[in-house]
Amino acid sequence: MFVIMDIMVSPGGVGISVSPYVAHCQKIFQEAGLSHQMHSYGTNVEGEWDDVLAAVKRCHEDLHEMGAVRITSHMKLGTRTDKAQTIQDKIDSVNEKM
Repeated sequence: MFVIMDIMVSPGGVGISVSPYVAHCQKIFQEAGLSHQMHSYGTNVEGEWDDVLAAVKRCHEDLHEMGAVRITSHMKLGTRTDKAQTIQDKIDSVNEKM
C-alpha cells in the first residue's frame, strides 16, 4: 500500500541542536529510495507502507546508537484507494486553486 507520511523526529538528551540527527534520518530516507521533502518542522515521505515504516524504525535505532536517550516521532500517515497521489500532486492541486 502506498503511503504519504509527515514525520517529525524529536531526539531527547542530545542538547539543543538536533540537526545532526535530522540529517541522519534524511540519509536513511535517501538510502531507502524513498521520495522525501524536508520542511522546517519535519519531513514528508512517500513510498510503500513497509518501506516507509522500516525507515522510521531505522531512524529510531540509529539515533539511539548516536546517543539519543529518548526519541519521540510525530507522524501523520495518509493512504488512498480511489487514485494514485504523490506529495507533489497534493501541492499542485492546492496551487491550481490559488
